[in-house]
Amino acid sequence: MSKPKVAFICVHNSCRSQIAEALGKNFAADVFDSYSAGTETKDRINPDAVRIMKQLYGIDMEKNQRPKLLEDIPHVEIVVTMGCNVECPYLPCKRREDWGLDDPTGKPDEEFIKVIEIIETKVKALRVQLIQKHENQS
Repeated sequence: MSKPKVAFICVHNSCRSQIAEALGKNFAADVFDSYSAGTETKDRINPDAVRIMKQLYGIDMEKNQRPKLLEDIPHVEIVVTMGCNVECPYLPCKRREDWGLDDPTGKPDEEFIKVIEIIETKVKALRVQLIQKHENQS
């Protein structure tokens, strides 16, 4: 059985959704494929997010990731919106959830770390949920 594809969606695809894609690849690549995208893009991933992810996990998001539009990613089964506080982008999917995260852009490192820790917890929880769902279907 192929792994489900999960899209982490935010308007600009430069911070929270990029963090979620990186942590999905780091902690859940055995269970699902991670993508991120937005309806608009910035020219680069948030430099503070890049720096802090390197410090915390040794992950260089700029090495394998870039801001992408919705049409740049494949069809996905699961869409996770980050909590855009605006009309979140729509993608067709089998499952949708909103993580309601505040954007740490322009805030102190502590705010980034809080958001990153929440994303890590949610990515790991999604991994467990998908494992359990697969086991229940077997």
